[in-house]
Amino acid sequence: MSHCINLEKDVLVVEKNKLLIPPQWNTYLSWGSYDQTCFFGNYTTEKVLFESVSDWGDAVCVACPNNSTIITAGTSTVVCVWDVSISKDKLKHVRLKQTLYGHTDTVTCLVASEAHSVIISGSVDQTCILWDLEDLSYITQLPEHSSAVSALAINDLTGEIVSCAETHLYLWTMKGQLLASLNTSCWPEGNILCCCFTQKYEWDPRNVIITGSADGIVRIWKTEYTRVQLPGHEECSVSQGHVLSSAPEEAGNTNTLHLECRIEQEREYVLLFSPPVIGPL
Repeated sequence: MSHCINLEKDVLVVEKNKLLIPPQWNTYLSWGSYDQTCFFGNYTTEKVLFESVSDWGDAVCVACPNNSTIITAGTSTVVCVWDVSISKDKLKHVRLKQTLYGHTDTVTCLVASEAHSVIISGSVDQTCILWDLEDLSYITQLPEHSSAVSALAINDLTGEIVSCAETHLYLWTMKGQLLASLNTSCWPEGNILCCCFTQKYEWDPRNVIITGSADGIVRIWKTEYTRVQLPGHEECSVSQGHVLSSAPEEAGNTNTLHLECRIEQEREYVLLFSPPVIGPL
């Protein structure tokens, strides 16, 4: 499964290398064919609306923040932003809007957020780059990961970013500050393949991070923020609503308190697929 949309009365699901296009979700983009073709199709009828050959190598990942923007990337190492027009199940045009250069190896995952106007790309080169969705320009790069980046997610409510590399899980701020990281498994079979946030309400502590791994286990992680006293400082009272930070607000004035984030596993689901047992009647 590549993309799943939970609607009020229906659940829409498409297979690997397909992505449903918002906000109607009745059109999908398919990629990853052996001949490097990408095509748009109707979700209900499976009718192909448009087909083209990519000039930018094999597409490995795609993101679609809105119905007029599609972002592709893959073996060419280039992130391509396309302007798309779809009306009444008809594709009017697909035009290359911008190419974003920064990675040195295959781009393996993409995520985009209209709420925070950002595109994030992860690569085999062990880096994640943040791009401005509106200006289509470079913003910053996350510190190097332990291995190739395999999955990305962004929380539209808080702006927090999750990146995954093999069995390692990282949590970042929108500015690229590492909040927490941990190794989720002791075995290579537990490499993380996908991840996402639950996003009900920003203040809801029940929001979690969900990861799916090659070992067939879906793991659910909760984040916990604790107020920590910095060494060498006396504890001071902080009024409600004050932002706690480890960075100085002004020259010569450092905060004595900061927020420390910790990721803990809340629960896991083991997905077991066993063949039926056929015995004598």
